[in-house]
Amino acid sequence: MKITEIKSDLLNEKYYQINHDSGLTIYVYEKPDYNSTYAIFGTKYGSINRTFSKDGGEVTTVPDGIAHFLEHKLFEAEEGDAFTRYAKTGANANAYTSFDKTCYLFSCTENFEESLTILLDFVQSPYFTKETVDKEQGIIGQEIKMYDDSPSWRVMFNMLEAMYENHPVKIDIAGTVESIAKITPEYLYSCYNTFYNLHNMVLCVAGKATVDDVLKVADKMLKKSEKHTVESVFEKEPSSVSQHYVEQKLPVALPLFNFGYKENAEHRPSAEETAYTDILLFMLASQNSKMYRDLLDNNLINSSFSYEFFEGEGFACTMFGGESRNPKAAAKMIADYIEKAKNDGIDESEFEIAKKSVYGEIVSSLNSVDSIANMIADGHFSKKELYSYIEAVANAKISDIESRLDFLMNKDYSVLSVINGMEDL
Repeated sequence: MKITEIKSDLLNEKYYQINHDSGLTIYVYEKPDYNSTYAIFGTKYGSINRTFSKDGGEVTTVPDGIAHFLEHKLFEAEEGDAFTRYAKTGANANAYTSFDKTCYLFSCTENFEESLTILLDFVQSPYFTKETVDKEQGIIGQEIKMYDDSPSWRVMFNMLEAMYENHPVKIDIAGTVESIAKITPEYLYSCYNTFYNLHNMVLCVAGKATVDDVLKVADKMLKKSEKHTVESVFEKEPSSVSQHYVEQKLPVALPLFNFGYKENAEHRPSAEETAYTDILLFMLASQNSKMYRDLLDNNLINSSFSYEFFEGEGFACTMFGGESRNPKAAAKMIADYIEKAKNDGIDESEFEIAKKSVYGEIVSSLNSVDSIANMIADGHFSKKELYSYIEAVANAKISDIESRLDFLMNKDYSVLSVINGMEDL
């Protein structure tokens, strides 16, 4: 076992990386003055990992939605579910599946060791039967139907479906009613044994708990894991988009829109490039920006407006969205502002404000134990160390942001997705 101190001279902060003998990488960010502790146990396995090979063997394709289905099923065991066990420790537990990871988490103010024991136990103890799988198909089927009727969910996935031709990022994380009907215990065990390998996972703990507290439980609970190689297989994705415009009718008070740019995903951004992207988008679209004020003054957006850059293996997207009385006009104004910035360059005073604001936000987030643990976990899977990102924000130059702007948001690869009310059109 190897313990490494990761330190930031800029922040005068530190945390620890532990390469545990079991194969698991553990991070502990001690906050001795805090009353609470947050732990997240995740695997690099999400909805996009539907076609894969293990140790260079046969390529396997599994039904869409299986990563999310597996997340639900892991909480169950022969002796009862994990939530019942957590109720006895007082911890607040949850889990989520995204495009490229599945994570299980809890927060607590007491009984940390007992709660961590539960977490490491149930995630390492799969229990699937045909009866429980059949029952879960009905439960998740209802969840899928609920999301199919959710305007905010549909506006995003309609955009991704128009943006991507082959990549599974366009497929709903939960799959479809038809795809989950094909899930069997055998499929679940196959995916579990492939992706829930401790070498493919991470445990992050932040708060009152110490390294010794974490290792006391980890040494007892972690089952030594043999390292395997797992390769996800994706069809070649063209740089172009399938459609530039897509719309759907649902009962909404105001139309919703997502206006996104399909980005070059051949190169995954580094911690530095991610920092530059965050500064750029804050400068372009935050509530302090000229674009935001202009959109607001023209009654094209309201306070629901947001922006995001998200990326993973084989996909990347810059997205703006919210409610709008005129989504097409809002998207045009956003595109015009971006083209103006590309042509005229970046205003230095706006850059300085954005840089200080992003830096202030990220440093402020270090006061939140859940933010800390989630950022470290995300960084582990995407190979972006937390302090490297923060220092890149602090040291960013205007030329860095302009280079990032040149790389991102090509108007030829844009998609506008709109949800109109039933009476519209």
